Amino acid sequence: MADRIYFDNAATTCLDTEVLEAMMPYLTSCYGNPSSIYSYGRESRLAIENARKSVAKILNAHPAEIFFTSGGTESSNTAITAAVRDLGCKHIISSPIEHHATLHTVEHLHHSQNVPLSFVNILPNGHIDMEHLQTLLMESNAKCLVTIMHANNEIGNMIDLHVVGNLCKKYGAIFHSDTVQTVGHFPFDLRNTPVHFITGSGHKFHGPKGVGILYINDNIKITPFMLGGSQERNMRAGTENLYGIVGFAKALQMATDNHEHDRSQIKELKLYMRDQLENQIPGTTFNGDVEGNSLYAVLSASLPKTEKSEMILFNMDINNICASGGSACTSGADAGSHVIRAINNNPNQVTVRFSFSKYNTKQEVDTVVEKLKEMI
Repeated sequence: MADRIYFDNAATTCLDTEVLEAMMPYLTSCYGNPSSIYSYGRESRLAIENARKSVAKILNAHPAEIFFTSGGTESSNTAITAAVRDLGCKHIISSPIEHHATLHTVEHLHHSQNVPLSFVNILPNGHIDMEHLQTLLMESNAKCLVTIMHANNEIGNMIDLHVVGNLCKKYGAIFHSDTVQTVGHFPFDLRNTPVHFITGSGHKFHGPKGVGILYINDNIKITPFMLGGSQERNMRAGTENLYGIVGFAKALQMATDNHEHDRSQIKELKLYMRDQLENQIPGTTFNGDVEGNSLYAVLSASLPKTEKSEMILFNMDINNICASGGSACTSGADAGSHVIRAINNNPNQVTVRFSFSKYNTKQEVDTVVEKLKEMI
């Protein structure tokens, strides 16, 4: 089998060998339950608290504001549900291009508890219409929860957390941002960012799957989403994912240490692929604000629809190329992408998302573009 080319890093990334090394002791000999009082358990507890301090330091948050979860989906569910249940939010403002972890949660609250739900308009370039957001906040006579993602997982468009956060502050709204695509990819300074909740997921930056974080700003108090134990300072019942937590902290540390180098290398690759596709496949367009405020690892391309290109993902797979059509988290029965529908409803185009990591090369881009030419 030929070497696989993996261009789907926004879906998940490979586990770094150094991260696995950091996790290994907790998969083998250090298996004490962190809630047990003997030294064996205390050793596990210490590993978790050291990981928490490390994550908090990197994000410039207080360790008491960092809670470990099973990933971004649980974190967003917890924050959104708590905002309505505990923080008095009686009106939710979100966007039609959120990840389903957010969309399905706000729609569930809307249908099951009759919480009014408004969607902010999306501009043709994929950005949030900030004037419309301000209007929604201004016209709402109830306390709002604003839940808008930091970077879109399909097209890469980013919001300015400070601009949105300050707007929320002005109108007394609670602000949750799904930052799953940006924690581990951008520097954060949470002490100086007006946000109440952010989320993270280890597998988006070469850490393990099944572990994430929820940041809860110290100024707000919520009740647990999961009940049954006093873990995570009474916030999340259940024995902690010890080796996952250790791996998350290690991966975040590595991503932070090498951020400048990795970022410039990956961004160069993205722009190189954009140029190659434009030059070699006439009729290719790109979704979102590729040059502007955008995730450096994501390139969403709309290719001309032909007899052959309808089956493009399938054919790429046969050629050992991994990329995604819409969003990977809803793969299987492909219902098409709600994000692409919101900004580019051109039936004569097929959308492919390419997302890169520090392990990708220009050679791989050349190979993929060659194969795409054959397929179209």
